[in-house]
Amino acid sequence: MAVGHSEKIFVLPGDRIDPSLIPSHPKRSLRLGPGLRHIPPNDLVPTVAGQLVTDPRKNSIWVEYNGGRYIPAVGDLVIGTVHHSAADYFYVMLSGYTSNAILPQLAFEMATKKTRPNLSPGALVYARVSLANRHMDPELECVSPSTGKADGLGPLNGGMLFDISLGMSRRLLMRKSVEEGKVAVLEELGSAGLSFETAVGRNGKIWVNSEKIKTVLAVGRAVKETDENNLTIDQQKKLVRKLVKELS
Repeated sequence: MAVGHSEKIFVLPGDRIDPSLIPSHPKRSLRLGPGLRHIPPNDLVPTVAGQLVTDPRKNSIWVEYNGGRYIPAVGDLVIGTVHHSAADYFYVMLSGYTSNAILPQLAFEMATKKTRPNLSPGALVYARVSLANRHMDPELECVSPSTGKADGLGPLNGGMLFDISLGMSRRLLMRKSVEEGKVAVLEELGSAGLSFETAVGRNGKIWVNSEKIKTVLAVGRAVKETDENNLTIDQQKKLVRKLVKELS
């Protein structure tokens, strides 16, 4: 939702964005997300059609949309598939239409030349985009540069990978995914007693793992149906009740 407005605001490519809609933070620089372009000195212009969304805490603004292709941005959490490896790097696929990203083999927690992970083609990794510009292949990392810890990043073992829309990915990654993203399906499934873990990639991927394959399939189905049918919170709760009943 845009700052100071209760209604959703939709924009088209080339629209003028009212300055009152642009967040302002005394200490943070403005962060532009997908779907916006800066035209000096002070204009922001949408490049896609969608909903204008802001996050005052992060002083960021972007256009929420489901179409188009994923364009890596620094700081994005992504799920990639290892394509092949070379002497010091893994080459990782983020989507079917972008060049492979580069993941240094030492960009893992406590990794040395002797302890670095051995990832075969097809292996999944949860990573953060550390370098991205239009003239170079994106670079990834599986360790926090500030703490040296994995912080949940690294190889994803087991489970299943599901494709979702870019908009759904962003909604799931919101700090308050229920209140702001209007996605309650994962919380409802957990409250219903299902035990599972997930990882969400900004590149339109969600990984689901559980001891029970039926649970993995149910969670993946619930997220995809919520995404594809744009279900409301109440409809998501109804879907969860239906899936839990089928599992029992």
